[in-house]
Amino acid sequence: MVLIDGSFGEGGGQILRTSLGLSLVTGKPIRIVNIRAGRKQPGLLRQHLTAVNAAARVGCAELTGAVIGSTELTFAPQVINPGQYSFAVGTAGSATLVLQTVLPALLIAREPSTLTLEGGTHNPFAPPFDFLAKVFLPLINRMGARVTAELERPGFYPAGGGKFRVAIEPAADGLRQLDLVEPGEIRARCARALISGLPLHIARRELEVVAQKLSWKEEWLRVEKVDNARGPGNVVMIEIQSEHVTEVFTGFGQRGVRAEAVAKEAVTAGRQYLMSQAAAGEHLADQLIVPLALAGGGSFTAVRLSRHLTTNIEIMRKFLEIDVETTPLGDRTWSVKLMTSS
Repeated sequence: MVLIDGSFGEGGGQILRTSLGLSLVTGKPIRIVNIRAGRKQPGLLRQHLTAVNAAARVGCAELTGAVIGSTELTFAPQVINPGQYSFAVGTAGSATLVLQTVLPALLIAREPSTLTLEGGTHNPFAPPFDFLAKVFLPLINRMGARVTAELERPGFYPAGGGKFRVAIEPAADGLRQLDLVEPGEIRARCARALISGLPLHIARRELEVVAQKLSWKEEWLRVEKVDNARGPGNVVMIEIQSEHVTEVFTGFGQRGVRAEAVAKEAVTAGRQYLMSQAAAGEHLADQLIVPLALAGGGSFTAVRLSRHLTTNIEIMRKFLEIDVETTPLGDRTWSVKLMTSS
């Protein structure tokens, strides 16, 4: 049984999700202690428990400790069971992170799967649906799988209630290695401000900040009014489409936070990316470790080595015999290479 200390590294839910995903893939049972010890409210919250139960269903796993607030968990998968699943967080907790937990196993399953996920789709501290659909899944598809995602209804914090569907066709001969060493020439730019149940001037002010700070043209800016959300919400997304990769940088509207500050959050991340030579922004780099490990290797360049990234690398090493080399290429770019241990 693999022992995982949840207080290690970033000390949050990423350790839980990566451990569950790799346990499913390898068939190795795990015991996780000190779950989310690095957070103000330690233990399993609703979105984490949903991810645990989703992994248990996909892996026909034996479970102990799967209750709200639990700081210890044992998980023993039996077999990956592809099929049709519905998983609902029940709060504004991220449904995209539930997908992150079970996707690795379903990418190498023997048959296709379809998932319906409900919960938050555009909320802080999690990749929004647009990142999933435009940034991460296209790269997974280049590795040999075929995964499509369709948003039925966005779910903003705090109301939640979002819903999306994902169809997964596994890679027939296993995932292929991916080398993402440079973004290539920029082909398109756009900034979208989504607004639901709030004054439109909020979205317009956000886009004014983007235009001013990045010197972007008016035709690259778009306000999108959302009519089918369960509650009010706002998010501004900066999208940069390059030859080899698309990146999305996000600022989330929150009560008491000015529109200008929300936009500045996305602008800062986007500007750091544009100033680097990296192909992957901070969050994409986190996401690439597991699929590249399953492929037996690959490489990418990243804006920085975040604690999420280094934590994911260390957790991956507990399950798979993969070496990782990280090398600084300058002030704003790192090289990350994965290869099978000799």
